[in-house]
Amino acid sequence: MTGFDLTRLLAERGGERYDLHTRHLNHQLPRMLHTIGFDKVYERAEGAYFWDAEGQDYLDMLAGFGVMGLGRHHPVVRKALHDVLDAQLPDLTRFDCQPLPGLLAEKLLGQSPHLDRVFFGNSGTEAVETALKFARYATGKPRVLYCTHAFHGLTTGSLSVNGEDGFRDGFAPLLPDTAVPLGDLDALARELAKGDVAALIVEPIQGKGVHEAPPGHLRAAQDLLHRHKALLIADEVQTGLGRTGDFFAYQHEDGVAPDLVCVAKALSGGYVPVGATLGKEWIFKKVYSSMDRVLVHSASFGSNAQAMAAGLAVLAVMEDEQTVAHARHTGDLLRGRLAELIPKYELLHDVRGRGLMIGIEFGRPTSLGLRSRWTMLQAARKGLFAQMVVVPLLQRHRILTQVSGDHLEVIKLIPPLIIGEREVDRFVGAFTAVMDDAHGGGNLMWDFGRTLVKQAVAHR
Repeated sequence: MTGFDLTRLLAERGGERYDLHTRHLNHQLPRMLHTIGFDKVYERAEGAYFWDAEGQDYLDMLAGFGVMGLGRHHPVVRKALHDVLDAQLPDLTRFDCQPLPGLLAEKLLGQSPHLDRVFFGNSGTEAVETALKFARYATGKPRVLYCTHAFHGLTTGSLSVNGEDGFRDGFAPLLPDTAVPLGDLDALARELAKGDVAALIVEPIQGKGVHEAPPGHLRAAQDLLHRHKALLIADEVQTGLGRTGDFFAYQHEDGVAPDLVCVAKALSGGYVPVGATLGKEWIFKKVYSSMDRVLVHSASFGSNAQAMAAGLAVLAVMEDEQTVAHARHTGDLLRGRLAELIPKYELLHDVRGRGLMIGIEFGRPTSLGLRSRWTMLQAARKGLFAQMVVVPLLQRHRILTQVSGDHLEVIKLIPPLIIGEREVDRFVGAFTAVMDDAHGGGNLMWDFGRTLVKQAVAHR
């Protein structure tokens, strides 16, 4: 019997967490966390909250970048994982057909009845890679279009359709794909006219900045693509599974029926990584056209029992607890409460989004005193004011949020879908206090802003 004891190991060495990361992992992560004061030590988590060693609670409005759709440690998902481990299933034999993948595929396809088959991988970027490969092979065309400012992953294929230069820089050459502005049908038509486009991949609501495609755009883009024998790929890795108030975000627009849909994040229940690519029958049958091609696209850990059990438990909880309707109701409440603050604060310019995917945008104020401070920040680095809001939300109000992309004055809220009125009240109250401080010339907040300016200049 091995002497390994996880509880003892964490008790003995858990305090070294930041030093261990500095020495052995991405050394810039602890450096960044120390710089902005996010170097907290969380001891446990449940639902929409963390707790530190002193027993103070922290409201999670980030949900692990959307992974924790049901919050942390949902009892139904935990039980499913205990059950599948206790069952000692003959998992990943590679030469049999276990029931759990088929059952999970059946459940997912029930939410998107125009699609027929599923490929299971291990992450969102794998789901995107699958869609890119399938689209190219099914159409016989090499090029995939994507939208400026899109995020579809960081592996080489998905990076080729990533619309943010900061992620792409230094990793060329990438695949021969082309960006078009979100909502620009003329740009799409110009590219399709070249005859070599396999597909357009699009987030119905972009994670960076929380920008939604204009009304009617997805349907018009889909029709245009199909006329040119190209496919529509919907990246629902972050927007899917109820995040925007419908099961999939593309379902907000009538008549949209993507040829391929990418899913991940919340399907995991926050435990076992899983990704899924849903697609039409003819696409799968073309890729897997013969027994010789049975393994032409596969994943070593795809369809593993733990991931499938977690996914089935997540979908069962969502159905039993009416999670999608709850997210729509709570999102409308939170977005409405925040929008009411726009006339009160000249630095607050917009509140947008759907369901519990909300963007809070800041902009140039009108009064002279605030405008001079704003200009100082912008001259150093765009996005510093949003960071000035995020930090006191955590430091003073124990609420975890994020800036919605580099050089953006936008905070993105993607909390667990289980939050309710208590959490809405807490966030709105804290956000109001931070904005009061900013508009009242609060020295602490603007002093921190000057510190950020110095750091921005030093890192140029």
